[in-house]
Amino acid sequence: MIKKNILILGLMAFCLAAFAQKEAYTVISNKRLKNNKEWSEVISALQKKHKANILYYDSIPREVLPQLRRIKPRYVAIVEKPENIGREFVFDINRFARQVDDDPYTDFLWGIITGYTPESALQMVKNSEKPLIVKSCVSTIQEINNGKWFDTFAYVDDHKKGVVGEKKKGETSVTKEKVTQLMEVPENSRREFSGWDKEPNTLRKFYEFYRDYDPDLIVTASHATEMNLEMPYSIGNIKSEDGILYADFPTGKENLIESGKRRVYLPIGNCLIGNIMNTPESMAVAWLNSANVTAMIGYVVTTWHGRNGWGALKYWLTNSGRYTLSEATFLNQQDMLYQLNKVSPKLQNINYLFDKSYVKNLELMQSVMEKTPTRDQRGFLHDRDVLVYYGDPAWNVRLKELKEETDFTVKQRIKGNKCILAITTKPNFSLKRMQGDDFKKEHVLDLPFSYFFPKRLKNPRLAENQHWECAIDENFILIYNADFKPNSTYEIVLNINR
Repeated sequence: MIKKNILILGLMAFCLAAFAQKEAYTVISNKRLKNNKEWSEVISALQKKHKANILYYDSIPREVLPQLRRIKPRYVAIVEKPENIGREFVFDINRFARQVDDDPYTDFLWGIITGYTPESALQMVKNSEKPLIVKSCVSTIQEINNGKWFDTFAYVDDHKKGVVGEKKKGETSVTKEKVTQLMEVPENSRREFSGWDKEPNTLRKFYEFYRDYDPDLIVTASHATEMNLEMPYSIGNIKSEDGILYADFPTGKENLIESGKRRVYLPIGNCLIGNIMNTPESMAVAWLNSANVTAMIGYVVTTWHGRNGWGALKYWLTNSGRYTLSEATFLNQQDMLYQLNKVSPKLQNINYLFDKSYVKNLELMQSVMEKTPTRDQRGFLHDRDVLVYYGDPAWNVRLKELKEETDFTVKQRIKGNKCILAITTKPNFSLKRMQGDDFKKEHVLDLPFSYFFPKRLKNPRLAENQHWECAIDENFILIYNADFKPNSTYEIVLNINR
């Protein structure tokens, strides 16, 4: 009898452990895809990969919110056809992801799995089965022009017209040069491409960099729409046709040369390019399809403040190797939410009116704040719900660790109903570096100390006699008064439920 009871208890423990593992990841999908052979394979692949729960909706993902409140997953993947994904779809995911519990923070890391074809979406799932350390990059932003995060790197400068730079394999620094080749414009295209024959052919340089460096990561800014990506200073475009990316030269289209490797795409300073706009013919879908992009974050609206995009990049770059792309994106968003909630908790209950004027949005914020919002406050509300993550949110994709900048460690231990974080700074610790080294200061101010819990904690809160100013939830902690000094150890003590 005793042996039988032990066996039953053992089976119960096994089942509970298995259920807890399943709860960590949930797949959400349109009910119509359940009976679609090709798309159901995408759902099944995710389910098998993560031992995930599967939930289906009729029209929109928020229909499964009651189930999510019971399951409380840490990761959620939404599988959907591009025809059903537009900006309102993304807005609503951002919003209901904060509604699993009563705090102001996002309750799970999420990503959308889609593709030009179901085979393309399935490839995205397969591409994320193994971790990736990013070692090569091609960019159109000046802010990362020292290339220190990458073994090989090339960029087209968006601050100085016609300037490009390269860091070839084995080199330790970036060599800059001026593009002397002008854009070639045929006689019969002079009207369409007026003045381009006097411009440096940076589109050609980007095309060649992409081909020759075969980058793990692409980072872009400048103008964009759902249907094109402009090079800096509007000298040339990358476009797509039938799900294939091409450079739109005045002399004719040239498809981007692809090797088939998996990539990460961060159009971090681009308007609109994250918006699939309910069509597989959009640029976002072409990047996922043609370029084999396995993770992408982008805006689904025009951007002016830029905190959500540039902030995500800042968390990822200045904590190089510490966070996955999904974690960095998530932490930045929680930082924004904390700051908005600190101004007024009532801001949680209003949404930016993207089809209304600046004055209408100003009046809306004033009505709940009872004062005039600052530029950053307006920008945070604008940016709060407009960034989309395409890809598996649990994919372990990171930048390489920069040993000279890894100047503090965090060790976590659980002792009874306490979680204790021990932060040890090294002799070379730099507070300024931890705060982001002034990266993109005009968009993102100093970062707090941040930590993503390896496993979710149950109801974490500061213990007695702890005086940290912090944002804390089951997934993370941010500390805003972390005035750490070199060669020191600090303890953060949390009460948790067991």
